[in-house]
Amino acid sequence: MLSYLCPKQFVKDVHQIDLQNLKGKGIKGLILDLDNTLVPWNEHAVFPEVRSWVDDVKSSGFNACIVSNNDARRGEKLQKIFDLPAFWKAVKPRRRTFRKALALMKLTPPQVAVVGDQIFTDILGGNRLGLYTILVHPIKKREFLGTMCVRKVEKIVLSGLRRKGYLE
Repeated sequence: MLSYLCPKQFVKDVHQIDLQNLKGKGIKGLILDLDNTLVPWNEHAVFPEVRSWVDDVKSSGFNACIVSNNDARRGEKLQKIFDLPAFWKAVKPRRRTFRKALALMKLTPPQVAVVGDQIFTDILGGNRLGLYTILVHPIKKREFLGTMCVRKVEKIVLSGLRRKGYLE
């Protein structure tokens, strides 16, 4: 069970992701979480450096899309800014929306990485399908109350993963 919660990579933020290294692993597509991965939770602000990173992803030849548990009302504005296809109300970690993203990108699980800030949604969902999973630290500490509670359990899981040697 612990392997389902373990990301393949754990980095500070999206800028720490080595896109060329991913290409070397055969990764051709990225499924990107929205809240606290690309933008602060419940905000419409897009940091210019994150927008630039998304542009780098696209110019490097990767397919990309957003998969978020958020609703379309908030997300569509951000989707237009990033100029990426998106799936809303994904109910992550369920596999259904991840599969839709794979179909949209016309890629198979070994060709796709999931980038997100939550173990129990992004990482668990990606690992359940055999995707390459990358955990990033949340952009900001301000979050939905339910997420704040889950973060306490995440902290314990991360500590256990480090103790067992799964994470650096």
